[in-house]
Amino acid sequence: MLELRPNCEYCDRDLPPQSTLARICSYECTFCADCVEQHLHNVCPNCGGGFVPRPIRPRNAYRSGVSLQDQPASDRRVQLRHDKQRLAGFISDIAPTPPEKR
Repeated sequence: MLELRPNCEYCDRDLPPQSTLARICSYECTFCADCVEQHLHNVCPNCGGGFVPRPIRPRNAYRSGVSLQDQPASDRRVQLRHDKQRLAGFISDIAPTPPEKR
């Protein structure tokens, strides 16, 4: 089950569980769509993978025990572990290769 982290690791924008702007990599690093497009160019600064839209967990339990109410989103905010100034080289080296070939 995904954590549904509450914020963008790059700009600290709030990304509530129902946000359609949240993007995640396969390690669940979480960023907003704006940062993924404008700053990260679809390169996760933590693992080098690509991003996909984060799924929305249903608010209502359509099946018993399976909903946002039963399994709430994380409230632990995560910050980028890498210096933003040094990301440009990392991203420019990786971005030309499509995520499925990285």
